[in-house]
Amino acid sequence: MPANDTIIEMEGIRKVYDTGKIQVEALRGIDLNISQGEFVAIVGPSGSGKSTLMNLIGCLDTPTAGVYRLSGQLVAGMKKDELATIRNRRVGFIFQNFNLLPQITAYENVEMPLLFGGVPRRERRNRIEELMERVGLKDRMEHKPTELSGGQMQRVAVARALAMDPDILLADEPTGNLDTSSGGDIMELFHELWEQGGTMLVITHDAALARRAARQVEIQDGLITRNTVGTGAGPAASE
Repeated sequence: MPANDTIIEMEGIRKVYDTGKIQVEALRGIDLNISQGEFVAIVGPSGSGKSTLMNLIGCLDTPTAGVYRLSGQLVAGMKKDELATIRNRRVGFIFQNFNLLPQITAYENVEMPLLFGGVPRRERRNRIEELMERVGLKDRMEHKPTELSGGQMQRVAVARALAMDPDILLADEPTGNLDTSSGGDIMELFHELWEQGGTMLVITHDAALARRAARQVEIQDGLITRNTVGTGAGPAASE
């Protein structure tokens, strides 16, 4: 999938956590550009800084120093409501633990960002049915998360992340709680979404999964140590 305009620009990004007694430098000067339509895997061991980087990209946190532009806009200085709009409308989040509300149905979980976004009821219904069909779960819309497998719950989480048609789909260890088969299915779904024009960022410690992306960015000790082209050929490429 060819990349077009730059959507993420990071220059000299540092993130320091002050615990009161010591300061922990999670990111130590990150320079990273990601273009619209790219499928990028950010890979590294636990404690490397990759999840911190995800939080900054998704505007869940702010850097200590450096410049971050999202679609050409400086993120620093944005008000809380502006950051909330980015998180709800422009970035779709997928987490290792799914983060689904267990007491409501799959349909209602996918509906949540649409409700917050003020989307009318009929439009919500059409959008949810379209998304659940897209992830292969239209016949499971009225099931609660406890009635679904891990792979199915992650597919519901993908549908929820896509609800507001975000610019970026950002997944943090999306296969971490899945078996090998279900994890492969999720990566195949990501690949399909990328081929349809999506911008995909997958945070993972699994090098085999990372190779399925079109580009791999490796982080060690808060620094980018490798930035290479992957296969971008989907699950079969890693067999």
